[in-house]
Amino acid sequence: MPSLFRPRRTTASRWPSPHEEEFRISDPRTNERIRVPEVRLVGPAGEQVGVVRIEVAMRLAQEADLDLVEVAPNSKPPVVKIMDYGKFKYEAAQKAKEARRNQANTVLKEVRFRLKIEAHDYQTKLKRAEGFLQTGDKVKAMILFRGREQSRPEQGVRLLRKFAEDVAEFGTVESNPTIDGRNMVMVIAPHKNKSEVKTEQNAVRAANKQAARDARHAGEGAEDEAPAATAE
Repeated sequence: MPSLFRPRRTTASRWPSPHEEEFRISDPRTNERIRVPEVRLVGPAGEQVGVVRIEVAMRLAQEADLDLVEVAPNSKPPVVKIMDYGKFKYEAAQKAKEARRNQANTVLKEVRFRLKIEAHDYQTKLKRAEGFLQTGDKVKAMILFRGREQSRPEQGVRLLRKFAEDVAEFGTVESNPTIDGRNMVMVIAPHKNKSEVKTEQNAVRAANKQAARDARHAGEGAEDEAPAATAE
C-alpha cells in the first residue's frame, strides 16, 4: 500500500540515547503507526467527526497538511486528532520548561530560642522567621532547654505559642510544640508556597517594567509637544 504521507526530513542516522529511546516509546502513535481499522476522529479545531475508517482519517489529515495523532489509545475505538504534531510537542516542551522554572521546593528553615531569651534577640529572630515565611519557606522554631529548664516544658509551650501568634500574618502552625530530646520544636508553614511567591514577584517586576516604559514614553511625548525656542 503506497504511503499517504510525504516522507519527513530526518537528521543523519545515529544510535538514539537511552533518554531519546524512552521519549520515543512514550510518544503517542502518529500517522501510519496507527494500525487499527477504525478510529474516533477529532478535527483540528476540536470538532467531533465521529467513527471513521483509518484510511479516511489519514486522508483528511493529509488534505489538511497536518498529522494524525492517537490521543486516547485505550478507547474503543481509539480516539485520534488531526493536529500539527511538531507544534504540539514544542508547545508541550515549553510548558514543561516553564513549570520547572516556576517550581520551587519548600525549605525548612530553623530559628532557635533560649527559654530566657532577651526581647531584642526575640525580635531579631522573629523578623528572620517572617522573612523565611514571606519567601515561601517553612520555619522550624526550636527551644533549647538548659539543665533544669527541661522540667518546665509549659514555659516553652507559652513561648512557642506567642511566636506563632506573632507570625500569624505570614504563616500558620503546621505541627504543635513537641519535645524532641532536650529541645521543644514547632513548625510554621507559610500562607503562600514558593511557586505562588515567585509568580507574584514576576508579576510585580513585569508591572514595574511596564510602568517605567509608560513613564519614558510619556516623557518623550511631552518633549515632542514642547514649543521650539525662537532666536531673538
